[in-house]
Amino acid sequence: MVTPYKDSDTSKKVQVAAMFDSIAARYDFLNHFLSFGIDRGWRRKAIRLLKPYQPKQMLDIATGTGDFAIEALKLSPDKVTGVDISTGMLAEGRKKMERLGLNGTIELLEGDSENLPFKEETFEAITVAFGVRNFENLSKGLEEMHRVLKPGGVTCVLEFSQPRSFPMKQLYHFYSFRILPFWGRFFSKDKTAYSYLPESVQAFPDGSDFLAIMRNAGFKNTREYRLTFGIATIYLGDK
Repeated sequence: MVTPYKDSDTSKKVQVAAMFDSIAARYDFLNHFLSFGIDRGWRRKAIRLLKPYQPKQMLDIATGTGDFAIEALKLSPDKVTGVDISTGMLAEGRKKMERLGLNGTIELLEGDSENLPFKEETFEAITVAFGVRNFENLSKGLEEMHRVLKPGGVTCVLEFSQPRSFPMKQLYHFYSFRILPFWGRFFSKDKTAYSYLPESVQAFPDGSDFLAIMRNAGFKNTREYRLTFGIATIYLGDK
């Protein structure tokens, strides 16, 4: 299991929360800067794929500062609930919601993706962007999503993946392990966070392997949409 702090004897869950707490204030800037702003387009694409479902109650897991939850408002839901284990990220997200006047539409709560504080069959759509690879128990997290999703609902996972073709595969590897950690450390002052990111992407079971895990968790009609030469992938699964 890849963890942020290799010398720590605490759980991955605790380490991930601490890591995001430490970079919360600079997270939005770094997210857009290090991806050259492409991450915004990925979120827009994911939300467009959810349009046929017309969800009214939505859950955004690993919501961070709420970017995906905000993008989900284009679907005109009654409410979007975001959950995250990082209090620092949630604090930044709540400032953002206050600034944008969205407190009545988007609610941000502290919560564990592997033990969601919601009743069964509560939401018509569940989203998670760049968060599932941080789960301590990936299968348990997906099973929880399936539990709180209504029949006929959809789960949408946007996650980093690995390009497979020359020369993008080699360029991506060089950028991820050489360039990204340097600038991440420079701006965030966290020596670990942006080294953990490419390591966690490399260890993540992307593509058909992840779709198989989704099916094992109970999802049906699973499919994937690879983005920007395979740098990221959107996964969808129905209940």
